[in-house]
Amino acid sequence: MTEAEYLHTTRTVYDAVAVDYEKLLRDELDDKPLDRAMLAAFAELVRAAGLGPVADLGCGPGRVTAHLSSLGVDVFGVDLSAEMIAVARRRHPGLRFEQGSMTALDLADNTLGGALVWYSTVHTPPELLPKVFAECHRVLAPGAPLLLAFKVGDLRRPLGQAYGHELPLTLDVYWLAPDHLAALLNESGLPVDARLIREPDASEKPRQGQQGFFLTHKPTES
Repeated sequence: MTEAEYLHTTRTVYDAVAVDYEKLLRDELDDKPLDRAMLAAFAELVRAAGLGPVADLGCGPGRVTAHLSSLGVDVFGVDLSAEMIAVARRRHPGLRFEQGSMTALDLADNTLGGALVWYSTVHTPPELLPKVFAECHRVLAPGAPLLLAFKVGDLRRPLGQAYGHELPLTLDVYWLAPDHLAALLNESGLPVDARLIREPDASEKPRQGQQGFFLTHKPTES
């Protein structure tokens, strides 16, 4: 089967920038208390449910995977980019990382105790998000939570430069309206339980806008 163009572009770009991406964003969570609060709430829900391991989908170099692990979560990472996975394994040798795509996860149905989608869909064309959310629904155990982080707005921005690199391909980044995204999640069987929309912080201005976080779950009866 031919790979979708956006997946090829995303993999190619992140393979090229993986090392510098990790260096630039290594300590990013240190100055983001609201982001950490959402991760802490997610970790508490996961631990309380006790339904199985958590997958950090689109884990990149593993910085948020490691943060969740420090909160007592049994977590592993999955990423499209082989170079990102290589960096993650070097930086966090005690954690498990696997190459894979959110559109076709190599995981059995109903096996995950939670899923983290931390800005991992920002390069997915909005019309293809239902496929990603359906795959998340498939692999989550009934009752398991999902935390999604995204860029708030109604915008597609093509990137030719990022993380100190001239990119080998132009990478599209999508900002999405929260109500539209919540509707897509709900239609995929992942109702939104809580949402946080915060203003951009000093490190995100002026190019970044509001940032959004949704806590959802797979119902026990679906």
